[in-house]
Amino acid sequence: MPPVPITIVTGYLGSGKTTLILHLLPQLPKTYKLALLKNEFGDVAIDSELASSSAIGGVQELLNGCICCNLVGQLGDALDTLRKDVNPNRIIIETSGSAFPATLAMEVNRLGRETGNYTLDGVIVVVDVENWKGYEDTSYTAKMQARYTDLIVFNKWETVDERRYDDCLDRVGDLELQVATVKSDRGCVDQGILLGLDSAFAKEMDHLTHEDPGHTSDHEHYDHGSDHQTEVEVLSVTLSSEDVVAHGVSLDSLEIFLLSAPKDEVYRIKAIIKASQPPASSAGDVEPAVIHQGQTSAKYILNWAFGRWTFTPMSSAIPSTASVPSFNAPRSGSTVEVPDEVPIDPLLRMTVIVARGESDKWKKRIESQGYIEAEKTDAKGCCVSQGSCDCGLSLFAP
Repeated sequence: MPPVPITIVTGYLGSGKTTLILHLLPQLPKTYKLALLKNEFGDVAIDSELASSSAIGGVQELLNGCICCNLVGQLGDALDTLRKDVNPNRIIIETSGSAFPATLAMEVNRLGRETGNYTLDGVIVVVDVENWKGYEDTSYTAKMQARYTDLIVFNKWETVDERRYDDCLDRVGDLELQVATVKSDRGCVDQGILLGLDSAFAKEMDHLTHEDPGHTSDHEHYDHGSDHQTEVEVLSVTLSSEDVVAHGVSLDSLEIFLLSAPKDEVYRIKAIIKASQPPASSAGDVEPAVIHQGQTSAKYILNWAFGRWTFTPMSSAIPSTASVPSFNAPRSGSTVEVPDEVPIDPLLRMTVIVARGESDKWKKRIESQGYIEAEKTDAKGCCVSQGSCDCGLSLFAP
């Protein structure tokens, strides 16, 4: 069998990587099998939930770490699982916002040489024009992502004036790159541009490692492990309830939290929530989920970046539990029995990605200011853990 082409999609936090991939899907032939390997911060596979509900043949997740360093050893097993289970025409690797593409490209090349099962087709970086100036000034990672690529996709340029866009072009031009660039149409790029790049970058890296196995790129000379992973810190938030009839989170309190998060301190907020009513996006749009008879809430995916957010209904509403009494039933003497084997999902599981040095402050705010709370007052409460982006250490709130 011919090797499976692999496309790497990278870009800084909130740049629009998942959106680019989701816009690619409708352009592919119905018989085309696309598989996705997704690397996410934290332990909640938010973007993978979005991808799984789309026309993607299979999704593998690498969580709680960076795919270009401490998780790179798991790459071969994850790709092999997709290749055997899905038999895809192509695999897309979507990295976390802090990943360097150079190390990942070299590992894909190595796996391709040793197994003959893969070939690196291209490395694509998504640049957020609207917010590039802010993180380009503070993030070495963002600049390195733009440097090691075959194609730069300028995203969110429609939301800024021409001067801001030209400034972004100039700053990227300072990197002295000789790669193709394209402007997205609100996150969409023609599949003929994205696929079949025949990666010049991959060939260059492969040539260097063949000529000198001890060769290290400029990116590797940089103190990769100790710096790029500390550019951001991660909070994992869980809100749970022992009450099986708890409807969901308080949307009013959650909105206050989303509005209060400044762009220079909080980079991304992702969550899976239960809600009894359809939550509204920052633009006021509401997309209700289907709630069947006997169900009191539905699951939604929250995606927040740079002050704007959306809620996407998950494919199915929360299953009702047969042992939960009807709200019209007499309350006196009634009991609620939940079999041990029936799990009670949390009302909310959230990943909050903040700037370096900001996690302690935001941990205390989330715990003390009622940003994350249930509609019902008898929820167990909010538990927040924190760590670096590889989540090597977690400190749990009491």
